[in-house]
Amino acid sequence: MISKAFKKLFNIREQVVIEKPKSFSGSMEQFHPRQSDSIVASRPQPVTQTPVAAIDLSALFYSLLFPSTQLSGTANELEKNVFRRVEAALASPKAIAERVLKLPTQVAALDKQLADENSDTKALLALIEKDPVLSVEVLKLCNSPLFKRSDKEVTSLQQALVQLGREQMRRFVTTAMMRKVIDIQPIYFRRFGSQVWRHSMQVAYLSCELTQDDPDTAFLLGLLHDVGKIAIFKLLLEAFKQAEPSEQPCSSLFRQVMTAKSLSLSALLARYWELPSLFESELSRLAIVDSKPIGGHAEVVWRANLISECSMLLEAGKLLPEQLDRLLIDASIDSETFEQMHQKLVQF
Repeated sequence: MISKAFKKLFNIREQVVIEKPKSFSGSMEQFHPRQSDSIVASRPQPVTQTPVAAIDLSALFYSLLFPSTQLSGTANELEKNVFRRVEAALASPKAIAERVLKLPTQVAALDKQLADENSDTKALLALIEKDPVLSVEVLKLCNSPLFKRSDKEVTSLQQALVQLGREQMRRFVTTAMMRKVIDIQPIYFRRFGSQVWRHSMQVAYLSCELTQDDPDTAFLLGLLHDVGKIAIFKLLLEAFKQAEPSEQPCSSLFRQVMTAKSLSLSALLARYWELPSLFESELSRLAIVDSKPIGGHAEVVWRANLISECSMLLEAGKLLPEQLDRLLIDASIDSETFEQMHQKLVQF
């Protein structure tokens, strides 16, 4: 169980009941012009603005994850197999948490030590150095173009801690450890794992930037919001071994499952990983059907998710300027601010 200090760190609130979702950005999927958007002039022939076409953002983003598939309306046997596995996972998330996406036991211990200003630095570094892969991943993040603080390369964890400070080091360690959880070998769908991981890192970064209320928690929530999608994808890989070679995940129904059920699974995984209840409650708020969460970390992550999806779609040439303008209204940012964010996000 998590210690009182760890619970206090994350400002834990009581658990809430998880509602099964249909869409992460439900209110974003369809945009209908308001009556006020039509400009009616007192002339014989009225002049009206051309409305922006309906935007199915989840379908657009799905095309980044599975770029080689064309959506159809009927689920094939592969997808039906995955649906059964997803329903079983939602009914028994403990099995998924232990078998498909197992959270490293040292995540909570390391996070607690990094958050404690009074913890012994040598003991902390020794704990990280026990995992050579983790140490290498942290140093890679320290020296990446997006996070590098100076021209001098960081070559040791001690140097990284001094140069970056505990807060940034804490985020790097968490990111590196979650990268191990989310790791997907490029067996069948080469782009899926890298695109979801890139999106998760972007949402974590943006969540931290968009809030002043406990940015560390916002960062981790952003990093975790899509773990349910990763779990479903791993279930897809298991089902793929038994499928016909020609079968691909190409139905619109599968896309809906991937973009909606995954949110409920993310919240349930947070519970069975024994993370502070704040994580489950905020992730479950993101899973409420067709509703933008108001206030708290959930709203921050919701906005960060939208901005990241817009950035990745724009980079891929899959988002029209008028569509972007409409989506930015919902993200509550202007085009200039988005452009500044976009220039940073493309570095991930």
